[in-house]
Amino acid sequence: MSDIILRYTLRVNRKLFGKFRYIAEYNGRSANKEIEQFMKRRVAEFEKQHGEIPDSST
Repeated sequence: MSDIILRYTLRVNRKLFGKFRYIAEYNGRSANKEIEQFMKRRVAEFEKQHGEIPDSST
């Protein structure tokens, strides 16, 4: 696995996650990819309002 990919454990309500997986499948994505798309949109919205977030991945 690439060094740029981070593994992260998410604890979430089982029923909520089941509904989220339904949405992901509806959109033709895995739950992981749906979360990634959601995060990208949210970061873009935040940066549009507050400016670019500095890279803290190191």
